[in-house]
Amino acid sequence: MNQTQRTLFVEKILNHFDNNVNGKTFALWGLAFKPRTNDMREAPAITIINTLLSKGAKIKAYDPKAVDEAKTIFGDSIEYSKNNYEALEGADALILVTEWNEFRRPDFDKIKKLLKQPVIFDGRNQYEPKRMYRRGFTYFSIGKAAEISKVITH
Repeated sequence: MNQTQRTLFVEKILNHFDNNVNGKTFALWGLAFKPRTNDMREAPAITIINTLLSKGAKIKAYDPKAVDEAKTIFGDSIEYSKNNYEALEGADALILVTEWNEFRRPDFDKIKKLLKQPVIFDGRNQYEPKRMYRRGFTYFSIGKAAEISKVITH
């Protein structure tokens, strides 16, 4: 994700929440620049987290290897989760930033159950938009139109 994509990605998040993320909680999967490393130099997560924090959001982050490195950058300004599902508990949306293998085939039913709203912002285009729509998610990815699942009430 280059700098322009990072900016546009954060704009998608802000636009979805009508530019008001104050008090919102975001689960963030992936802190490292790339999978299988703890390297956070130039990591998209830094831009995303700093922007959301500056707007009053809370972050619950999980990464298999980069948590210790993230603590040197963010300290206690974000919450660090023990696993990817713990990060989702009570979050307003999931933000996928690093394409770790364990994020490729998650339990989508569990994700829906743990999130306040079934909203995913996918910065790695990991999932198929139409499939996410059919599963009932509002799904945003890089360079693609959003798939928004409409809830019909009678």
